[in-house]
Amino acid sequence: MASAHDTKAPGRGPPKQKIELFSGTYFGACALGGVIACGPTHTSVTPLDLVKTRRQVDPKIYTSNISAWRAIFHNEGLRGVFFGWSPTFIGYCFQGGGKYGFYEVFKYIYGDQMFPNMNKTVVYLGASASAEFIADLALCPFEAIKVRMQTTLPPFANNMREGWSKIVAKEGYGGLYKGLYPLWARQIPYTMCKFATFEKTVEAIYSTLGQRKESYSTLQQTGVSFLGGYIAGIACATISHPADVMVSKLNSDRKAGEGAGTAISRIYRNVGFVGLWNGLPVRIFMIGTLTAFQWLIYDSFKVSLGLPTTGGH
Repeated sequence: MASAHDTKAPGRGPPKQKIELFSGTYFGACALGGVIACGPTHTSVTPLDLVKTRRQVDPKIYTSNISAWRAIFHNEGLRGVFFGWSPTFIGYCFQGGGKYGFYEVFKYIYGDQMFPNMNKTVVYLGASASAEFIADLALCPFEAIKVRMQTTLPPFANNMREGWSKIVAKEGYGGLYKGLYPLWARQIPYTMCKFATFEKTVEAIYSTLGQRKESYSTLQQTGVSFLGGYIAGIACATISHPADVMVSKLNSDRKAGEGAGTAISRIYRNVGFVGLWNGLPVRIFMIGTLTAFQWLIYDSFKVSLGLPTTGGH
């Protein structure tokens, strides 16, 4: 186990660690970093997400993203442009804490404890899949509320509390989880790609630069995190997009009592393969930017606690 008193060259790398690596406090700090990285960043792109989601459900609703924002702002003001921000913020705070916190836990368990000789990429993939499986249990209810609020006109609910009450009253608590399987189908491949691509990209950047990560300043290291995050975001946005479209469709168009498999088959017959790629350019821009800033914030938070940045070891 790494010591909390490792020394670094003056002005290079993080300061002396006050938190022991792989301790309960360390994993808790990583979870808190995930909350800070994910909740605010996802909320900040609510205008992009709102238009993307509506165009996924109804491709003819707007002629372009610019016209969409103009129409929404004209009719509903700034509140309309950020409609659905509250379930987004709460849901992704929970999801971010679970995703980043459990990723560090499982990466340590799989890579250091259970399978120390395992290929690192396999460890990254397994740890991220396990973490996202758990994190989505917390995200799913808020994602269901957000999608229904954003894709129905007039809105299904005007705020998160109203949306929660309506779903539970009509469908029970199971209604909050009817999109769980598609959410797993979207988020688990997304997160596996996000973390594994980030880790390998950061390794490649430091390899290309030709020096060990610790020889660079913390500002330079977090810059590498930002670049690695953007590249990872582009990859994972593309891979997970068809499932993202399906989640939006299911939450807005699934009939009462209809099984998940039946609903997915019906929706696919209606939209076809091409329809599963509606809104991809917007999502690539949104997720690329989002992921870059998440890694920047997460690693900056770790550095502020005297912990090393992620990847490049």
